[in-house]
Amino acid sequence: MKMIDPMLMELEQEAKTTRRLLERVPAAHLGWAPHPKSMTLGRLATHIVEIPGWVSTIVQKDEFDVAASSRKPSDAGSAEELVRMFDDNVEKVRKAMQALNDDQLRSTWRLLKGGQALVAMPRIGVLRALMLNHLIHHRGQLSVYLRLKDVPLPSIYGPTADEPM
Repeated sequence: MKMIDPMLMELEQEAKTTRRLLERVPAAHLGWAPHPKSMTLGRLATHIVEIPGWVSTIVQKDEFDVAASSRKPSDAGSAEELVRMFDDNVEKVRKAMQALNDDQLRSTWRLLKGGQALVAMPRIGVLRALMLNHLIHHRGQLSVYLRLKDVPLPSIYGPTADEPM
């Protein structure tokens, strides 16, 4: 078994859960935010969708400098678009992860800002922190946004008030 195999299994499970939540994002409330300092519902949902896609790109290199990036955040216009983008990005990261060997997973990867290291850790730790943990964190935020808009929540790690397991 490769080092990445357990994380790939976790990705599959978390992607299914995330997809169920994204399917419920109401287009009528994409511009809504719970607070002036918060992302809009549409920006948050699109950020969740983008995480696997940009992680698949950056883990193929030994470092990534955010100051040199020309990446522009986008906003999806519907739940269908969110799900399609998410499925595409999960497939990209799955392929990128499957291509890594154990030595690459142990090698140091760095996140830079203007050449200064913000993060330096084994690539497997980066995949856990920048992809899975980051995705789960924002998915939790999205579930709160949806609850505040009275959208029924799917089962995530257990039953919700709206849906049994």
